[in-house]
Amino acid sequence: MIRFIRGEYLYYKNGAIVIETPAGIGFRIFVSDTSSLLTAREGEELSVYTYMQVKEDGMSLYGFADEDGLSLFEQLISVNGVGPKAGLAIMSLGSPGQIKGIIASGDAASISQAQGVGKKTAERVILELKDKVSALPEDMLTADSTSAAVHMASGERNEAVIALTTLGYSKKEAESAVASVPEEDLSAEEYVKKSLKFLL
Repeated sequence: MIRFIRGEYLYYKNGAIVIETPAGIGFRIFVSDTSSLLTAREGEELSVYTYMQVKEDGMSLYGFADEDGLSLFEQLISVNGVGPKAGLAIMSLGSPGQIKGIIASGDAASISQAQGVGKKTAERVILELKDKVSALPEDMLTADSTSAAVHMASGERNEAVIALTTLGYSKKEAESAVASVPEEDLSAEEYVKKSLKFLL
């Protein structure tokens, strides 16, 4: 079981980053759309906590920036009906702390915003994990933080954030800029163009 990988960040493609270890082995690791690992630049050394899924037709690695994210992911996939892909989709709703806050508040509607997660599965996640997650302090569990996490879960907006970080902006700057664009249903390219006006 591979639980931790340290190596040079090569690139991001199709929902996964590729890291080359000092031994010269390249690992493809699936990450959430909101993972802080996506702020890395080419050639930068990364440390990734990993979960390895073994199936008859192959093996897959899922990566997280810290043990907290990995632990939450493993809690999510322990729920019946939540596989690694659905678990990663839920992780894309925001930071581990924000997701714990959503679960602790019983907000199944927000969980069901994750791609491939239906209402019944979301309700099961709440039911099974509400008392298990160590949620954020109550004063940090504002409606704004929850709605912002779900708002940033839009696929096109997330792609725009990733594009901006590759241009050299920090993840926080990119998220703020993309969130400042009021229009909905734009392409990732359009979000980037409008966000750049905010950043420049």
